[in-house]
Amino acid sequence: MITLALVIALLAVTVVCVAIGERVHLPYPILMLIASSAMASIPGLPHLVIDSHLILPLLLPPLLFATAQQTSWTVFRYRWRTLLFLAVGMTAVTAALVAGAVWMMVPGIALPLAIMVGAMVAPPDPIAVEAVAGPAKMPRRLVSMLQTEGLFNDAVAIVLFTAALHALSRGERIGWGLIPEFLIGAAIAVLVGLLLGFLYRLGTRVVTTTAARTAMSVVVPFAAYMLAEEVHASGVIAVVVTALETKRRARVEDSEARISRATFWDVANLLVTGIAFGLMGMQLRDVVVAEGWAVLDYLPLAATVCVLVIAVRAIGMVLIRPVAHIDSGDLLGWKDSLVLTWCGMRGLATLALALAIPVVDETGAAIENRNLMIIVAASVLVVTLVPTGLGLGTLLRALRLQDDGTVTALEIAELTARARGAALRAIEERFGGTGELTEKQMTALRDRFRSLRKELDTTTMAQEVIAADGSGVAGTSGGASAATDRHQRELARAKFMRRGREVMVAAQTVGLDAARAEVLDARSEKGVDPHAADAVLRQLDLQMLAAPPATGHAGGHGVGRH
Repeated sequence: MITLALVIALLAVTVVCVAIGERVHLPYPILMLIASSAMASIPGLPHLVIDSHLILPLLLPPLLFATAQQTSWTVFRYRWRTLLFLAVGMTAVTAALVAGAVWMMVPGIALPLAIMVGAMVAPPDPIAVEAVAGPAKMPRRLVSMLQTEGLFNDAVAIVLFTAALHALSRGERIGWGLIPEFLIGAAIAVLVGLLLGFLYRLGTRVVTTTAARTAMSVVVPFAAYMLAEEVHASGVIAVVVTALETKRRARVEDSEARISRATFWDVANLLVTGIAFGLMGMQLRDVVVAEGWAVLDYLPLAATVCVLVIAVRAIGMVLIRPVAHIDSGDLLGWKDSLVLTWCGMRGLATLALALAIPVVDETGAAIENRNLMIIVAASVLVVTLVPTGLGLGTLLRALRLQDDGTVTALEIAELTARARGAALRAIEERFGGTGELTEKQMTALRDRFRSLRKELDTTTMAQEVIAADGSGVAGTSGGASAATDRHQRELARAKFMRRGREVMVAAQTVGLDAARAEVLDARSEKGVDPHAADAVLRQLDLQMLAAPPATGHAGGHGVGRH
């Protein structure tokens, strides 16, 4: 019960830190680090302890899965050179240089321990970037590049960390054989991700309940990670591939499930990140208490590591400029390189690996210098997050790179125009020449799809259109009484309006289906920002849910919402 109470307390503190962070323009993870350290200082409060072997499987899969769904296979194909250089090359070089510095500066430290420190602090984090990119108005092209890099560098860091941990525990040596081992593991992880993506799509066709589909999206990243790790492959790559594959195979008719999943993952990301930083804050407090003033002896090493990770990042961004393309096809400019250097924030991967350091190795012997490793990791987190979070907006303004929303608005407008064209073509093909829609109704539909981002009010619009056509309803025979004649006219008018509403709803359903299919196809095209496509798709999904269900109508052509 105490453990449950601590978890709930961390969740509550996360919400408070998010609110405070929005007001003071500071990344909420850092506030969580401070707040949880303060919580751990409360006398008599037990500490939340999680088995180090569970840290990575618990924290990484959900956050990587949610982040990977914001990009696409096309983005990776277009940026494969940048991806290899940043996610693989720079991560490995950073880890090696930091390991060398730690090995030289800490007398008697085992080389595997030094490599573990290097692996912990090497990978920048896409989730940390998102925490500050929005308020600072960073251009989407740079955010997307940082996200792409951040999805795979964790895999390299974890492989290095795990290999070093095994070498420390089992007396194994780390050699060049790690490279083919990583490549084989990556290939197997891709197969695992494709398999889980296929099973996920199969499950969504069998399971029709929205809640159950959302639950499947929670299960699949954990399943991908654990299955990949079980066959000695990269769980990170498996999760990323699974996310990309499920997004690539998205179906038009899954509007409600898409909205439900997006809402759930927004909340889950916030809470999981908060718990992760909260756990780190508690660990940091324990280390400070255990070491006392001896912590100051670790600061020169921590400062050296911080300088190294920033310097390697800066040099790497200069070297990659001749081959790194942004979405427009242009090479990176020096301003872009400076911002990408500034945003080399360490976050969840560093945090998770630091928390995953076991207290004892497989032989039962205590791991020496564990506190040193945690202090270094926490120092890198603070140095790369706090100045960036506070100064990114200022830097972007000074470089005149702040995004005023124009680019995204133009992309959304272009995608909306494509969706509108697809919708009108589908309506013309289905209803043109059939006589089921009057000219006034067709005009109303055209006007409706000129403003796809407004809330849909099908019933009201249909009633207005039918009311305009209602004058054409034929009267009854002159021999009937006035009351009977009026009653028959009202019945005929009601039937005519009901019939018109059904046709209009069916026509709009056909149009919205075609519009969503067009946006889903566009999402995989080169040069299309998945973020903009998702924004348009979400609006279309909301409009589809706002519309009343289509029913069958004359001619035997019922159009439903699947």
